[in-house]
Amino acid sequence: MKRIINTDKAPAAIGPYSQAIEAGSTLYVSGQIPIDPATGKLVEGSIKEQTTQVLKNIGAILEAAGYTFNDVVKSTCLLANMDDFKEMNEVYASVYSNNPPARAAYGVVRLPFGALVEIETIAVK
Repeated sequence: MKRIINTDKAPAAIGPYSQAIEAGSTLYVSGQIPIDPATGKLVEGSIKEQTTQVLKNIGAILEAAGYTFNDVVKSTCLLANMDDFKEMNEVYASVYSNNPPARAAYGVVRLPFGALVEIETIAVK
């Protein structure tokens, strides 16, 4: 059985996908880019500002599904420029300071709307 998760506290999907899907006790959060859900626009600024918004979006989706960052077991980080890895990692570490999840990080050619970062997440209860 799957449950579709949708909250207006995170950006609406910009394509044919759900913000998240819960299957059993596992939550799959779609990749989030730094869109401010209040404006529907990309947050301008540095990788730190964009990563902060991405993590806010993920947090809102986790909360809507009844999960927290403590339930996250895996993240995948996509960066438009791997030179931003260190600064992205500093912001990421502020959310996952204890028992961080497994993670992969990739440099990609381009992200939607010119975003600098996208993060997808898997959480388990």
